[in-house]
Amino acid sequence: MASNDILAGLDLGTNRTTAIIAEPMEDGRLRILGIGAAESRGIKKGVVVNLERTIQSIEAAVEQAEKQAEVEVGSVTVGIAGDHIKSINSRGVIGVRNPDGEITHNDVERVIEAARAIALPGDREIIHVLPQEFTVDDQGGIPDPIGMVGVRLETEVHVITGASTPIQNLLKCVRRAGLDVADVVLGAVAASDAVLTHDEMELGVVLVDIGGGTIDVAVFADGGLKHTAVVGVGGSNVTNDIAIGLRTPLAAAEEIKRSHASLLAVENGEDILVVPGVNGRPERSVSREILNSIVRPRMEEILALSYREVKKTDYWDLLAAGLVLTGGGSLLDGTLGLAEHLFNLPAKHGIPTGIVGFEEDLQTPESATLVGLVTYAQRQSYRNESSFGGRQLIQRVTGTMRRWVSELF
Repeated sequence: MASNDILAGLDLGTNRTTAIIAEPMEDGRLRILGIGAAESRGIKKGVVVNLERTIQSIEAAVEQAEKQAEVEVGSVTVGIAGDHIKSINSRGVIGVRNPDGEITHNDVERVIEAARAIALPGDREIIHVLPQEFTVDDQGGIPDPIGMVGVRLETEVHVITGASTPIQNLLKCVRRAGLDVADVVLGAVAASDAVLTHDEMELGVVLVDIGGGTIDVAVFADGGLKHTAVVGVGGSNVTNDIAIGLRTPLAAAEEIKRSHASLLAVENGEDILVVPGVNGRPERSVSREILNSIVRPRMEEILALSYREVKKTDYWDLLAAGLVLTGGGSLLDGTLGLAEHLFNLPAKHGIPTGIVGFEEDLQTPESATLVGLVTYAQRQSYRNESSFGGRQLIQRVTGTMRRWVSELF
C-alpha cells in the first residue's frame, strides 16, 4: 500500500476528537482502515482554549487510528467549526483569452480568483471558495465550462472565511502533534460530501449538523452551496441543562441524555430514573417527564436558530428535498418530528455512504463530518490542486503561496 494513497481526517469536536484513516478503492468507495477517538478537553465551540490538552487529544486519537490501520499518517484533512465562521456569495467576470474562444482550466482559475477578490478585514482568512455555477456569455447554469466556446466567463462562488487567530491556533495544535495539515474543511461542507446526493443538492436541501458545541447549517440549491452558517450552541448545552436541572455531574448528564432523554411525550408517568448526586451527594429519583421538560426547550432553541439561518436566505422556496440532520445532537428521540414541524419540510437523518469497513461505527449521523473529511480529501485528490477548495488557506498560513493566491484588499 503506497503511503500517498492513504487519506486521513481529524475532527476536533467539543466533546470528542476523532481521527479516521482510509484508502480509495477502485470502484470509487473508501476502505476505512482505522478510527480513533479521545476526549476533547481543550476545545470549546470549535475553538482551541487549551493548547496542550488539544495536542494530547489529537495524539491519542491519531495513535489509536494508526494502530487499527497498521499505518502511520503524515498529514490530515482537518475539520473546522466555530461561530467565527462567516460566508458570503461573490461574482467574478473575465474575458476568455484564447483566440478561438475555447475556455481552459486557466480561465476557470482566473474567474474564480476574480470572484474571491473581496475586501476582508486583516484578521480573517479564506477557508473555501466554492463555485456555484458558471455563465458563458449569456448561458448560465453551467457546472463545468472547460472546453466550451465563449467570449465572457462569469462565476458565482460561495466564499467561507474564518478568524485568523482560532485558525492558526488549530493548525498549531495539529502540527505540534507531529502532523502536516493537508487541508482545512468546514464541518458542514465535509458532512454534505458524506451524506447528500447530487439529486438532493439539485432539488434544494438543508443540512443541519448538530455537534457538541456548534450547529453547522448548509443550504444547497441548483447543485451548489448557497449559504453556510455556524451557530454557537449544540448538544453540550442540552447536557449542561440536564446537569443543572437534575443536579447531577456532567458525565452522568451526558449518559442520561443519550440513554433516556426524548422530545416525545411520556406515556407512562411513573417511569422513574435514578440520578446520581454531585461529589458524593445522595442519589435522587426523577421522572422521565421532568427530564424531557428540561431537554425539549433547548432542542427547540437549537432547531429554531437553524431555521432562522435558513429563512433569511433567498432559497427557502427552493428546498424541495427538505432537511437532513447529522451530528450526535440529532439522535434524540423526536428530533426529526420537531424539525419537520418547525421547518415545515420533510426531514431525515444523514447516513454516510460510500465506505467499506467499520460500517457499524460510522454509518450513523454522528459520524457524518468524520467520514466527510476523507470523502472530501478523496474528491480533492481527483482535481488539480489549484482548483476549488480550502487548500489556499493552509498555504497562506504556512507562507507557501500559490501563484493565484494574492492579497485581497
